Amino acid sequence: MRIEPFAIFRHGPISQIQIEIAMYFNINIKSGICINIQIMKIIHMSNYLGIESTSHTYGIGIIEQLPAGVKILANETDMYKPEKGGIHPIEARNHHMKVRDTVLDNALKKSGLSLDQLDFVCFSQGPGLPPCLKVGLEHAKELSRKLKKPLIGVNHAVAHIEIGKFITKCKDPVIVYISGGNTQIIIETKNKYKICGETLDISLGNAGDVVARELGYSYPGSYYMEKEHGNYIELPYVVKGMDVSFSGIATEAVKKYKSGTKKQDIAYSFFENVFCMITEVTERALSHTGKKQVLLIGGVASSPILQKKMKIMCSDREAECFTIPREYASDNGAMIAVAGIKYKNILNPDEADFMQKCRVDDLSQV
Repeated sequence: MRIEPFAIFRHGPISQIQIEIAMYFNINIKSGICINIQIMKIIHMSNYLGIESTSHTYGIGIIEQLPAGVKILANETDMYKPEKGGIHPIEARNHHMKVRDTVLDNALKKSGLSLDQLDFVCFSQGPGLPPCLKVGLEHAKELSRKLKKPLIGVNHAVAHIEIGKFITKCKDPVIVYISGGNTQIIIETKNKYKICGETLDISLGNAGDVVARELGYSYPGSYYMEKEHGNYIELPYVVKGMDVSFSGIATEAVKKYKSGTKKQDIAYSFFENVFCMITEVTERALSHTGKKQVLLIGGVASSPILQKKMKIMCSDREAECFTIPREYASDNGAMIAVAGIKYKNILNPDEADFMQKCRVDDLSQV
């Protein structure tokens, strides 16, 4: 890469010309002040490193940005798997600390690049588990200072959307974001992402994990539950307009199991209901918005059962259903780098911090 220094903003109010320069290079200026940011005119290419550490997965991706487009050079991950129960934040943090350097080395080896060939360091700023977020934050700050490269904070949820749009090339979809910690129906409007439906209590992934633990499935329990073939039994089905609720069905599923119902029947019926609920609100979103595309993102959204239901519904409505490989649907570093390219939320390494609670609709695309 060859760069030409263009301007340096320092402490103090930003002038109109500086604002115009930042807008030209798609750099987000917060609170009217930009600290020690050197804007670079990119002549050939840039290499972006992305660090993901919001929950159970520590991931590092490396992306090459060329005039003709973007190429994924590496996407390495290592996932924490608890011996018993769900995710323990401190244990997950310790796992991330242990594997972070190995994951980085593997990503560099896969990409064929060295550290000094990286141009931007991106990290998942939130939402997520604070102990896990802190590991990624400190790793990113360390690399940014060592390499003297810009540090970019990325909204985790937005990163899931951007990697989905990048891989599928879909243009204006209803976005179905389902993961261990999130259940949201999202649309893009007026240069912002807007949540038009979501869970009223716990996420679908969380509900599935609760039921799986009680039924005796090993982690990740939802993955194994989905594979069961049983008979349908009646369980709660809660849809309120564009929103859904999963706490009731999780509670009733556990109650039936303790009363003697076969776990195969419970597993099958649980996912039959929750996936039908998600499909229903997605169809309602298509109807309300007039959109003709659906994009499934997040680890739970890679479920073959959900994808089949969505594709049937979309076919009936003459809409397209887009899915992405599990490697990119689950948490990963490549999605952080892809989002970093678009948003360039450049931070001062000495002041950067994680944000435990932030939503996809907190971030404007402008």
